[in-house]
Amino acid sequence: MRAPKDCEDDWSALLMQVGTQRDRQAFERVFRRFAPLIKGFHHSRSTQALNSETADELVQEVMLKVWHKAPSFDRGKASASTWIYSIMRNCRIDMLRRNQRHRHRDGDIDVADIWDETLESQPLLFLQQKRNERDIADGLRALPAEQSHILEKAYMEGKSHSEISEELRLPLGTVKSRVRLAMKKLQARFVR
Repeated sequence: MRAPKDCEDDWSALLMQVGTQRDRQAFERVFRRFAPLIKGFHHSRSTQALNSETADELVQEVMLKVWHKAPSFDRGKASASTWIYSIMRNCRIDMLRRNQRHRHRDGDIDVADIWDETLESQPLLFLQQKRNERDIADGLRALPAEQSHILEKAYMEGKSHSEISEELRLPLGTVKSRVRLAMKKLQARFVR
């Protein structure tokens, strides 16, 4: 399994291709990777302020801005995912504001719906997250290859168990049990 840093470098390289060469195939790969993640983030934070019907609208708005702003992407300042998630954050705030203008009631937006900026404003939490990311990467490398590969498909590529089963030509039960075993091993490693 490749290290998460290598994967992030791949996405940054693709985003650079989009920006410098207006490469539509590179953009398609970036879109296929980040659209489900943006939609998933939206659904995980969805409340009355932004219902699930706006998820596709958010994805389209974010990815259109990614296409237009790709020439300004600088991998030295941020990774591709950080850059795209910043665009997503701004688009979500804009959507919330637009939706708020159409509402006549106060209090429909919860601060947590906009974004949790704890990490940006508190360096110790930022460092803790970086340490956690490193520990998770180490934990994934310690797993048997078949388990870490399936976790990568599920959590890094955002694929469902059924999609993984079909792609790897494994029974669905095998995929589910490998995910469950891998998660138990990771949990045992981190809960000491």
